[in-house]
Amino acid sequence: MQLKPIALSILLALSLFIASCQEKKTLPFLGPKDTHLVGGKVDTIFHQIPPFRFLNQDSTWVSEKDMAGKIYIADFFFTSCPTICPKMKTQLLRIYERYAANDHIRILSHSIDPAFDTPSVLKQYAERLQVKAPRWNMLTGDKAAIYKLGEKSYMVTAQEDKNEAGGFVHSGAFILVDKNRHVRGIYDGTQETEVNHLIEDIEILLQEK
Repeated sequence: MQLKPIALSILLALSLFIASCQEKKTLPFLGPKDTHLVGGKVDTIFHQIPPFRFLNQDSTWVSEKDMAGKIYIADFFFTSCPTICPKMKTQLLRIYERYAANDHIRILSHSIDPAFDTPSVLKQYAERLQVKAPRWNMLTGDKAAIYKLGEKSYMVTAQEDKNEAGGFVHSGAFILVDKNRHVRGIYDGTQETEVNHLIEDIEILLQEK
């Protein structure tokens, strides 16, 4: 009889532990947000990536419509980058290979040197990495539109800078975007531990309805 309270305590502690483990982790919505009243209730409008349209390495137009219902990782780079781009692409390859059979995952890499990074140049770059569209789109297009999208929508640095190596400066960030084009995470794409965290968060988004 003396063991019964102890057994109950252990059972209660175990139940609480299991319940806590079963709680679903959720990711934040990053960026500015707004609110408005709908039927007397406050509704939150989260930051959303606006419509876009760029050419990929196959000279095919890629727009936000192609990302409908997809989770994607965005980054900014240029093919002649002498600094962090090789590290970033090595880490993106991990994601590409991990989700090679998952049609819900996409990668969008935006060139910040579109004058040089034509579709044919991007095609050669993609072939060296042994990656293909539509799973991994290397994008080029109007320079001003790319820079604006990077800084205003993805909230990362992407611009021309003659004082930087290669003539451009850009963030090493990977931006995680959900199925509704909401930014849900930003990670250092040069760090393996950060990309491990990104992969964990991709798994969380895959469970979202």
